[in-house]
Amino acid sequence: MADGERRFRIAHLSDLHCGGPYFEANLLERAISEVNEFEPDVVICSGDLTTFGFKHEYQVARSYLERINCDSFVVVPGNHDARNVGYVHFENLFGDRNSVLRKDGITVVAVDSSEPDLDHGQIGRGRYPWIEEQFGSEPSHLRIFVLHHHLLPVPGTGRERNVVYDAGDAIECLQRSRVHLVLSGHKHVPYAWRLENLFVVTTGTVSSLRLRGNTRPCYNVVEVNGTHVSISRRHPFHGEERIIQFSTETFEYEKYTGKIEREVTTRG
Repeated sequence: MADGERRFRIAHLSDLHCGGPYFEANLLERAISEVNEFEPDVVICSGDLTTFGFKHEYQVARSYLERINCDSFVVVPGNHDARNVGYVHFENLFGDRNSVLRKDGITVVAVDSSEPDLDHGQIGRGRYPWIEEQFGSEPSHLRIFVLHHHLLPVPGTGRERNVVYDAGDAIECLQRSRVHLVLSGHKHVPYAWRLENLFVVTTGTVSSLRLRGNTRPCYNVVEVNGTHVSISRRHPFHGEERIIQFSTETFEYEKYTGKIEREVTTRG
């Protein structure tokens, strides 16, 4: 992508929790309106579309997501979606639970990390060869991995119980695959890390009031311009703030907590 061209934009939503007592339709409607305004090239939804995995909840979630004006969707189920055999409804309404999207030199590999009726998750060693194959089959200037659960403990979420069981091996797999960015949800708390040359970014819940501490409903926007990647957090009705930006060439990055927190330059 040459300088001056329109940036490639990805909207990253998570943890809708349709059907639950804390679901706020006006938040999701506002987020959809905001997303449609900036016309994303890809929309990623990283799980927990529902609260109990029931069919009618899935139907509500789909009716909302269908209102986003984008022809490239990546959706994976979360632990709530896997309750009550809900993954059957996911497959009927959203398709395969594991998927690959390639668009404009960007590869997105998404994996279902949920386990039926359990809050924890895993990738599973049987999937590692498939993940590496998908990332290696075609040249990509940005490689993104999507799952619901988080690979690293999230600050401000209390006792850690829900990092994927095989997080260490999964991270090694992603590093072998030269993945640049991991996107996930699950704990309703947004955060960003850099681990060697891997950037791991979570988003909060977009439309639930099940919030920890002072966190607010939000979703993330990823903007790609050549080798430059910038990620912002948007709060429905309440503006946005930058989280992190980095180079896929030098891996230099800046991380923000209202101001620049640090800047690191590593090998190219």
